[in-house]
Amino acid sequence: MPHDDDHDGGVASCIPQPVVHPTAVVESGARLAAGVRIGPYCIVSAGAMIGRGTVLENHVTIMGTVRIGERNRIFPNCVIGGEPQDVSYRGTATSVEIGDDNVIREGVTINRGSEKEAGVTAIGNANFLMAACHVAHDCRIGDHVVIANGTLLGGHVRILSRASLSGAVAVHHWATIGGWSFVAGLSRVLHDVPPFMLCEGAPARPRCINLVALKRGGFDAPTIDAIAEAHRLLYRAKVGLEPAREILRSHNMLGPQVSDLLEFFGHQQDGRHGRARERRRAA
Repeated sequence: MPHDDDHDGGVASCIPQPVVHPTAVVESGARLAAGVRIGPYCIVSAGAMIGRGTVLENHVTIMGTVRIGERNRIFPNCVIGGEPQDVSYRGTATSVEIGDDNVIREGVTINRGSEKEAGVTAIGNANFLMAACHVAHDCRIGDHVVIANGTLLGGHVRILSRASLSGAVAVHHWATIGGWSFVAGLSRVLHDVPPFMLCEGAPARPRCINLVALKRGGFDAPTIDAIAEAHRLLYRAKVGLEPAREILRSHNMLGPQVSDLLEFFGHQQDGRHGRARERRRAA
């Protein structure tokens, strides 16, 4: 079985080699690093590269060009690297890239990229994708993101680091989910979700700041108060971007996190249909 270790015999003998169950099919050309485990009835394509310590439990299908990092755990019936579900796709060689330390639970599907962007669907590090999630073509997910059961991401969605999506959320294509945000279960996300906010509804709207995550993340009280005031000005008082900026500056509340929120809000307003990245789509 091909693998990526080029150590001398003395060192290599101490490194666990890939273990492939007899019922699994690993095509010639697939590259498996040290400590990889391929469980029963898995299928791994010739274009796969799987990093050290990653485990495919059983009945996992890896299709096409897929690069998976280290120490990931992929549960039964996941399909990673299937063709994009886009009627305009014409068979171009595109890919999926997955980082390290991710947990991908039962029945998750991750499609590879299309020709419309860089041709890559990318997932970062230390993410938790729960059962039956769908990650469509050209999506990009940051680090430490939690996506609960049955949530569906349309094509070209961006989820920034430390965001959390509850169960059965549907995210419109080209939408962006800001960092440290939370989307409540059964929400229909038609517009970008601002960072640090808790959003809920059909369509989902910012209801309040994501206080639990901010406290758990170690944000200090003045920063949390400043984010809360920015939320009040933008989404309750609706004073507008520049007046909100001046009010926050006058109260010495214009720190890095609030500046990020204001920048996100500005890009969203410049976009179409409440989605900043729709500008790219239109171009």
